[in-house]
Amino acid sequence: MQLVPVSRAAFDGGVSAATKSEVLIVVGDATETVDTLYPYYRLQEAGFQPVVAAPQRKRYHMVLHELAAGWEVTREFEGYTIDADVAFAEIEPDDYLGIFFSGGRAPEYLRYDEHLLRITRRFFERSAPIASVCHGVEIPAAAGCVAGRRMATVPKCRFDLEVCGGVFVDAPCVVDGNLVSGRTYHDHGHYVGAWIALLEAARSE
Repeated sequence: MQLVPVSRAAFDGGVSAATKSEVLIVVGDATETVDTLYPYYRLQEAGFQPVVAAPQRKRYHMVLHELAAGWEVTREFEGYTIDADVAFAEIEPDDYLGIFFSGGRAPEYLRYDEHLLRITRRFFERSAPIASVCHGVEIPAAAGCVAGRRMATVPKCRFDLEVCGGVFVDAPCVVDGNLVSGRTYHDHGHYVGAWIALLEAARSE
């Protein structure tokens, strides 16, 4: 598969001054492709500016996750690449309207990044629009932000959610206040619209 970079940085030379239409999408190597690109383009359609955030400003390799025929666990395939617009250490979370935690294997590693944990806690403190899918739950769980919160996630991450005090809900869209979540990319058509609605409401305030 030919790898195609996806980033606004390639067109405008980098990240412009943050505005209240800018929304963070958290990625790292092995971020799930569909989990990332679906909200990326939905944000653009709704008039928001997606800002790809990662440990460093560089190109990251995304993957595709699917249950292949004859497999009882998820098989991983190589996906596209994506360029990070901003590094976690550079982010002032109050400059951004909302945040999206993508799935894939990346959150398993990203959840140890202290800058990302700081950012995550601030979005929860602000009750800003937050969305999470699949393994993305591992980041707010590690940040200590899921206690008492109802969330959907892929069933194999149920433990990560519950051991940190969250409530697992097996549904395609779970809305708990400012927090919207889905189980896997198969749920994107159900929960992303609810998150976009929260962003639109926050933008109009």
